[in-house]
Amino acid sequence: MTSTPVTSLLEKALASRAPTIDPKNESAFRLFNGFSEGCPDLIIDIYAATAVIYNYADNPEDGAALVQEAQEFLTASLPWVRAGIVKTRNSSNQEEKRGKLLFGTELDRKIKEHGVWYSINLTLNRDASLYLDTRNLRKWLIENIKGKSLLNTFAYTGSFGVAALKGGASRVVQIDLDRDFLNIAKTSYSLNGFPIQKGNFISRDFFEQVSNLKRNNTFFDCVIIDPPFFSTTSKGRVDQEKESARLINKVRPLINDGGYLIAINNALYVSGNEYMQTLEELCKDGYLKIRELISVPEDFTGYNPVGSPITDPSPFNHSTKIAILDVKRK
Repeated sequence: MTSTPVTSLLEKALASRAPTIDPKNESAFRLFNGFSEGCPDLIIDIYAATAVIYNYADNPEDGAALVQEAQEFLTASLPWVRAGIVKTRNSSNQEEKRGKLLFGTELDRKIKEHGVWYSINLTLNRDASLYLDTRNLRKWLIENIKGKSLLNTFAYTGSFGVAALKGGASRVVQIDLDRDFLNIAKTSYSLNGFPIQKGNFISRDFFEQVSNLKRNNTFFDCVIIDPPFFSTTSKGRVDQEKESARLINKVRPLINDGGYLIAINNALYVSGNEYMQTLEELCKDGYLKIRELISVPEDFTGYNPVGSPITDPSPFNHSTKIAILDVKRK
């Protein structure tokens, strides 16, 4: 914990982001990343005119004063922020993890990014239903997927698929085990005027559905694999720390010759060098090639970082490690 008053840190954070704040207050950004900007118990994200404050204190009561300071700062410095919730990461209460109203009444239900509307439900779960660290990947999809088919695995609320459709994708299939997440994706489609075809929203286990697609010889021009850090079902196990190569190999057979595989690893304890070694090993057979790495936006990583990350993400700029690979088929 820094000895610098948190208000001073927030003022510095706001000054660094002020030039990029949307004057219509329709976008989403990270106002303060305490992990890298001097107060690891506090994170503040802005979704349109709603603030999402994360209390990361090991003992939630210790973080309550920081949350209060953050609220006072927002009221004084960003008067257009009309509502705020606090998500208490280490609470034993699920409702507190999902978010409790701190001030205001009505939470925003959508944000606009790169000309695309995304539906949000800020209290759906412990996250905020749209990940801000992958903003640059959504932009890449808008710019690079015209006329191509896309499979979005572990789709969550489907933002990658929405971005791809905005960019002119010919077809997008979204897979997630949780139907509530996919329903948010459908709302995003409606906000943008995209047609909703029921068969393109599949609420099923990843391992089961990938096997089905292989059996049916269904191929895509681009596959995104963005799994959670760790999960297990009766069909299989996801372990981003130890088994990212196995997951990538699961989807390789679904990609057309000349297509893309977008692989994301958000494991904090997997360094950038380790992940690159995994990818380079997969590329040795000549059927995969690293095309480019996608950076995480600076508002999310934090300006003028204080201290060092737990693991060095280099050559990536954050523990959310995003790589785009070219695919050849035999």
